[in-house]
Amino acid sequence: MEFRVLRYFLTVAREGSITGAANFLHITQPTLSRQLKELEEELGKKLFIRKSHHIVLTEEGMILRKRAEEIIDMVVKVEAEFSSMEESVGGDIYIGGGETKAMKLIAQIVKDLQLKYPTIKYHFHSGNSDDVTEQLDKGLLDFGILIQPADLSKYNYINLPAKDVWGVVMRKDSPLAVKESIQKTDLIDVPLLLSRQAIKPGLSKNEFSEWFGDDYDKLNVVTTYNLVYNAAILVEEGIGYAVTLDKIANTSRDSNLCFRPLEPRLESGLNIVWKKHQVFSHAANLFFEEIKDKFSNHEPIE
Repeated sequence: MEFRVLRYFLTVAREGSITGAANFLHITQPTLSRQLKELEEELGKKLFIRKSHHIVLTEEGMILRKRAEEIIDMVVKVEAEFSSMEESVGGDIYIGGGETKAMKLIAQIVKDLQLKYPTIKYHFHSGNSDDVTEQLDKGLLDFGILIQPADLSKYNYINLPAKDVWGVVMRKDSPLAVKESIQKTDLIDVPLLLSRQAIKPGLSKNEFSEWFGDDYDKLNVVTTYNLVYNAAILVEEGIGYAVTLDKIANTSRDSNLCFRPLEPRLESGLNIVWKKHQVFSHAANLFFEEIKDKFSNHEPIE
């Protein structure tokens, strides 16, 4: 399977037609059609359903599209790393993380490094811990920010000097907004929005479920979410109350939303992780040294 043909395949998938893709690639339509047919024969699967004016990906075609995008991302990353070796200091750093205040600490390191090495570029991937660890394992990220508890067995890590506080995001005109903190009894029978990761079947340790106790399964969970941005929109529309971490959703003075911490207080630590035996690019190694220098001996910041 040639890398060039994968690029052809992705262009056809994006353009939605052989003709449009051929024009974009500046090759003839028969040449492109032949390349795609040979790809289907090589894989032994039909990748497209050809209709009168457009094509539709089959299920196998959609799987290949996802894998081809990952392969091309990896090739681009490798090319950038080797290109940076020719420069005194430069290159790319790939960092993934969820919605957490720890990103402010990472931003401070980025700012410091920018002053010393302005040619380094930074690429951030947003997602929950499953998204981040998947990208790490595939080599598409250099570092990941994980909220505890997390499975760290495959990674080296440093504890970050910050903790996220659990609480509830709600509308300012909701009945619970008059309270300074939210207790377990306040959450019984109210519509709740919970992170999908927080209620994932088989998860042996979950801080919120442990905090809530034996009646956790009786909660009225009306919606699950992946990232909090969409959950905040649902809360604003009156769908329910989102259980989440502080300073994630927009709860500023001008917002219609507010955040109330859980009582008793519930906190989550944060880790920056990287694969064991990871070979860093020159740029990523500079970032790594900054992390060790700033965070290795720090106590968590509340």
